[in-house]
Amino acid sequence: MVNEEKVKTMTRLSIYEARDGKRYFPISKFYRSDFIGIALIRNFFLVTFGYCLLLACVAAYYGEYLMENIHKMDLVKTGIYVLAGYGIVLALYTVITYIVYTVKYHRAKKSVKGYFENLEKLNKYYSRKEKIMSGRNSKGRRK
Repeated sequence: MVNEEKVKTMTRLSIYEARDGKRYFPISKFYRSDFIGIALIRNFFLVTFGYCLLLACVAAYYGEYLMENIHKMDLVKTGIYVLAGYGIVLALYTVITYIVYTVKYHRAKKSVKGYFENLEKLNKYYSRKEKIMSGRNSKGRRK
């Protein structure tokens, strides 16, 4: 005899593993601080690379002007502006990354918690069935 509730639970678990599980299981294996820390380190390197690339593009665009007027420019002041701009961009992207990855982590934990609740429900079903079967002997009769 097929238990419909058991089949529904198994189907839900299988669908979750095939869809959301691929995305959420790897996240749920991390501690929150480790997951967010890795994201922030990656963010630092990507923002630094992007900012340097942006500066190179701006320098290439204004290359002729820079070559003609480099001796007239206040390079210390320009350097301070460049570093201040980098600091602002880095701070902005760091805050955004922290918020996004915190939300992503909490969603993954909540989702995986639901998965494990369904798994526990299925485990209870099997333990009840095992208890019933252990009450019978090998010929299917009660002891």
